[in-house]
Amino acid sequence: MDAVVEPKPLNRTQMAARVAADIPEGWIVNLGIGIPTLVADHVPEDREVIFHSENGVIGVGPAPAEDARDPWLINAGKQHVTLRTGGAYVHHADSFALIRGGHLDLCVLGAFEVAENGDIANWSTGANEKAPAVGGAMDLAAGARRLWVVMEHTTKDGRPRLVRRCSYPLTALGAVKRIYTNLAVIDVEPRGFVVREMIPGLTLEALQARSEARLHLPA
Repeated sequence: MDAVVEPKPLNRTQMAARVAADIPEGWIVNLGIGIPTLVADHVPEDREVIFHSENGVIGVGPAPAEDARDPWLINAGKQHVTLRTGGAYVHHADSFALIRGGHLDLCVLGAFEVAENGDIANWSTGANEKAPAVGGAMDLAAGARRLWVVMEHTTKDGRPRLVRRCSYPLTALGAVKRIYTNLAVIDVEPRGFVVREMIPGLTLEALQARSEARLHLPA
């Protein structure tokens, strides 16, 4: 009898590359801390996507080689980045005016949980005595024209991150439009989570078993 081969989830690099593949030419995009920062490494050089970092960098490029780091050029997550040709540094206030003025086509954030109505919780689990700072996440979630989330499908101990209602402090209400996980690509629609893509070998039943909220197939 042949052994059952479990589907292999995407790693962080593959997840970032999958997000990058869907970003159209000409969009202005903010990348959140964590997996989202890897997205800039996977957009082809011949596709013009303008990456923005809320600390005041417009035109963020891929991560530099270790021996080519500019100590003064970092993103909002304090990671070294490069600057694409034509990129610029701007004042912090101008950077947030761009966010709050609705000029971002897309923001890609990580999350602890996403609810089936598009609510996102990504800044605190409530487990620490000290409340962490929400940073610019609320501004980005409210100000960007679209919000995509990239995250592991479940926590390290197997708890679902796709939930009926978020149990952690909310970042924004009804903001998420699409979710990329290590198992699937899922849109948030009025009827809930709609599965657009799954990793090879994974069934909808197996994906549902790793999700709290009900999953739907495209109509």
